[in-house]
Amino acid sequence: MKNKVIITCAITGGIHTPTLSDALPYTPADIAAQAIAAAEAGAAILHLHARDPETGAPTGSPDVYRQFLPVIHQATDAVINLTTGGSPSMSPEERLAAALAFSPEMCSLNMGSLNFSFHDMGRKVTNWKFAWEDQYILDSEKFIFRNTFADIARNYALLADHGTRFEHECYDIGHLYNLAYFVDKGIAKPPFFIQSVFGILGGIGGDLDNVMFMRRTADRLFGSDYVWSVLGAGKHQMPVVTQAAMLGGNVRVGLEDSLFIGRGTLASSNAEQVSKIVRILAELGLEPASPADARAALALKGRDGTQFR
Repeated sequence: MKNKVIITCAITGGIHTPTLSDALPYTPADIAAQAIAAAEAGAAILHLHARDPETGAPTGSPDVYRQFLPVIHQATDAVINLTTGGSPSMSPEERLAAALAFSPEMCSLNMGSLNFSFHDMGRKVTNWKFAWEDQYILDSEKFIFRNTFADIARNYALLADHGTRFEHECYDIGHLYNLAYFVDKGIAKPPFFIQSVFGILGGIGGDLDNVMFMRRTADRLFGSDYVWSVLGAGKHQMPVVTQAAMLGGNVRVGLEDSLFIGRGTLASSNAEQVSKIVRILAELGLEPASPADARAALALKGRDGTQFR
């Protein structure tokens, strides 16, 4: 992995709503097309959520996932990483349904509960594409994004027989210590893929000092047993992931994390964000890791162990 960086692309997520950007994919065809294009642009890992194709609302339905996962699996060698976060409004059972149905190589796993809020996001919008969007955004001021120790342990237990490994999403320093707890219990096994998340309201801020603080804390807790990646929300996306790459880390971009490609300019696609970080990495003397590189670094089971076909 010398001079190689694993690029993850988070295609649609469960937070942004269709009115906020015309580029945000929500139909199965658009999710598949943007995921494939992101892989072709240099993403080794595709982080996927599902949306109701009629309304664009987040859904955990395996039937909806089934409309795009086989297409992506057949068209690209990229690692498919399914969410177990879904959205703050879903039950833990809804959030796990697709992972249990499709046995992916990798899933996200949020490492703690938090006040995940984006209630200011739609304050300038006057006309909504779908009736649910405005209230969904406003209600986030009251959300507690539940990820208890029992929830986390349940994810580990239920997906253990599938051979699925985790992208441990850590929204604050305490989440690293939560992961360390499961390591000490012998439940989490190295190599750990840690995704440090910056700039979410309710989590650690996107200050560059915080990136260093997260890295030093992870080094102290996990030594050489982990693979580090970073995402920045909104305006923090490119500055934070660039710093992470300079520190020897890996990066995540995508319309789940930010709808923009530059100050005040909406991105036209996920692939545009991937292409931008590829250019930045090239200026730093770095190159994108391949899916095979990512599978080796993260000890993944491989494509043949999934149920996407």
